[in-house]
Formats: sequence, C-alpha cells, structure tokens
Amino acid sequence: MPDRKKLDRILKVRTLQLGLVRAEEARANERFAGEVSLRNRIAQLAQGIAPAPEVGKGASLSAAAHFRDRLQQSAEAAEGRMRAAEHVAALAADKTREAKRDQSAIEKLLERATADEALKAMRALEAAPPTRRHRHDR
Repeated sequence: MPDRKKLDRILKVRTLQLGLVRAEEARANERFAGEVSLRNRIAQLAQGIAPAPEVGKGASLSAAAHFRDRLQQSAEAAEGRMRAAEHVAALAADKTREAKRDQSAIEKLLERATADEALKAMRALEAAPPTRRHRHDR
C-alpha cells in the first residue's frame, strides 16, 4: 500500500484535476445556455417577420422572404451548435463524475491508511511490556 505522503500528493493532484474539470463543465453549460438563448432569439425574430395578411409592395414581400430564409438558415445553424454544445456539456459532466470518483477513491485509501496506522499503534501498545508503576503513597 502506498505511504501516506504519496496518497496526500495524489489527493492534492486529484483535487486540482476535479476543480479544472468542474470549471470546464461550467463553461460547457454556459455555452449550451448561450446557444439555447440564441436559438430562441432567432425563433422570435422569425415569428416577427412571418407573412401578414395585409397587402404590401412586392419588394417588401421579397425582402421579407429573403430575411425569413436567412433566419431559417441561422436557426438551423444555431440548432446544430446547440446540439454540439449539449454533447460537449454531457461529456464534461461525465468527466466530472469520473474525476470525483477518482478523488473519492484516494480519500478512501487515505482513510484506510489512517485506520491501519491507528490499529498498528494500538497493537504496539498491547504488545509492549507492562510498565512498572511507582506508587509513592506506600
């Protein structure tokens, strides 16, 4: 079994790694939220430019159709980026769980090492020869 100093160093490294992975997960979740927000904003813009039953000039109708087409392309691109960001966020969550599992394993090894040390100390005391007590009241 590795010694306590080595386990302490490993725990420190695993704790740093866990912090980095959690930060990466937070960034991935923020990116996903931003992509969802962008997709929703594009959908609102597309609804605002939807065809109306009023009669208008041909140029404005073709401009609106062109704008709707561009918004549709943007919406499709945003949907793809959102799916990619969601996938990255899921991978980051998996990495966080894995890093936490690694850190927990090291913590358990440290607890076991501490318990083993205490047990060895208790056994050493039990195996020690009895000490002679000096009574000064006799």
